[in-house]
Amino acid sequence: MTQHSRIAAVQMVSGPDIAQNLRDANLLVAEAAARGAQLVALPEYFPLISGNDMDKVLAREKEGTGPLQDFLRETALRHKVWLVGGSIPLEASMPDKVRNSCLVFDDSGRRVARYDKIHLFGFQQGTELYNESRTIEAGSDVVVFDSPVGRVGLSICYDLRFPELYRSMGPVDLLVVPAAFTHTTGQAHWELLLRARAVENLCYVLASAQGGTHPSGRMTWGDSMVVDPWGSVIDRLATGPGVVTAEMDPARIAELRASLPALEHRRYF
Repeated sequence: MTQHSRIAAVQMVSGPDIAQNLRDANLLVAEAAARGAQLVALPEYFPLISGNDMDKVLAREKEGTGPLQDFLRETALRHKVWLVGGSIPLEASMPDKVRNSCLVFDDSGRRVARYDKIHLFGFQQGTELYNESRTIEAGSDVVVFDSPVGRVGLSICYDLRFPELYRSMGPVDLLVVPAAFTHTTGQAHWELLLRARAVENLCYVLASAQGGTHPSGRMTWGDSMVVDPWGSVIDRLATGPGVVTAEMDPARIAELRASLPALEHRRYF
């Protein structure tokens, strides 16, 4: 990456109707492409959020085949963008679980990366309860890939709380964080954590979120945003469907890493 490049995060409020969610996602990716984005990120669970955790198990696909993967491939090709596919349910080793998988397709429709969510969310506060390990099998591999916008590291939602994951990626130009943060935890920590990851790694962060009240009654925080390597929020969208975009400036990354060489000063690995 030697020149400025535009990136975009899609925000959605997905429901139980997969076909409708895919139509909505396609329109938002089209909007991002029309605004000049070369790389577009969809949110976690973009094809399906329902009131029953087992619905995603029923919708899981074998790696390499299925309508959700076809959608990602065809959408990347149609709009000529590198598409970070938020997350979709892929088969796990156990029949009653899935891998929460982020697939990346280039602008020719070729799959270039797969990341399976490593850290599984667990939270209980009053009647609010989440336990992803009941239906999700954790991944184990750290994933980075090269793209027209630079070197990119992949993560999903709860991963954001674990800085050692991002450190293990080595220097990257962009961290992508598809998410469906709860309203409770998002209000307290979402922006704080995104800006911290940008500052720690002296790179851009692209966060594509679910944001609003879903048909099931679940509330997600939203606030999709782009953060620059100094920790400044360049663009954001509080709630509701939409697109945020920003330009990545490689000279900005180089300048900050030269003036504050924190990545070279590390003593614990």
